[in-house]
Amino acid sequence: MLTWERLRVFAAVAHHGSVGAAADALHVTGPAVSQHLRRLEKEAGCRLVEPEGRGIRLTHAGRILAATAQQMATAASHAARDLATISGLVAGPLRVGAVASALRALIPQALQRLQESYPRLEPEVWDGEAAEMIPSLRTGQLDAVVMESWAHCPARIPPGIRTTPLVHENALLAVHERHPLAHLDTVPLSSLHGQVWATCAPGSDAHQALVQLLNSHRVTDMKVRYCVADYATQLQLVASGLAAALVPSMAIPAAHEGVRLIPCRPAVTRTVAVATAHGTETPPIHAFIAEMKRAGQHQYAGER
Repeated sequence: MLTWERLRVFAAVAHHGSVGAAADALHVTGPAVSQHLRRLEKEAGCRLVEPEGRGIRLTHAGRILAATAQQMATAASHAARDLATISGLVAGPLRVGAVASALRALIPQALQRLQESYPRLEPEVWDGEAAEMIPSLRTGQLDAVVMESWAHCPARIPPGIRTTPLVHENALLAVHERHPLAHLDTVPLSSLHGQVWATCAPGSDAHQALVQLLNSHRVTDMKVRYCVADYATQLQLVASGLAAALVPSMAIPAAHEGVRLIPCRPAVTRTVAVATAHGTETPPIHAFIAEMKRAGQHQYAGER
């Protein structure tokens, strides 16, 4: 008899591709996941995973079982959402993924208000890139993803995903206060030749947006030498005279000594939105979106 708990763990291993990533997603230890796998193989009477380098891969039998296990995990998630919708309660798990800038600027305020209003709500938050997290909306491993989309480089939204815009904001060029461009009131994007840049990691929306932006203005000699996800760290690199950066207004701290922030010409803008899967919005998700909208309005009540 195959047990549901072990199938649930196996579905996470199949989805994430490793024991460690599955353990992180399930909030258990790696050895606990490995133990479930061994017991599931004993119950199934065949090997489901096999070593591959430092990781593992699914056997043919494992791939067959994974398809069913993932369907069961999705069905269980949908059942929980259906019950929550029927009862109308803002309670239980609320699993949110978010890009770092929104996680710092919006989510703490929104979750604080939610916890005050709905003490039975149990929020969990992960940071990461939207492209990596949005697939988890379909499998029910995340309930919402707070994502970004740059106007000149829109994020790709797969079918079945709904987005709710929260804020539209400008991004500013950050340079050292003694940088040759620091005296300008606005910076033409076509003048940014030969700059050394700090930006987010390759493959991230922000990295792609910077590269596409400069290429579209025929700036092809950019040098990206510092790849860090946190904008606060990027601004420290700017303050040290090591790089320039393109920083969304939301990510700019009140104090940024040694850094000059200059509007771009033409303006560079992005939208921060909440992504959810069609037909899965429960009362906790609706409450979360409402509070995130309120947090966004508060953030820009006195826009810079």
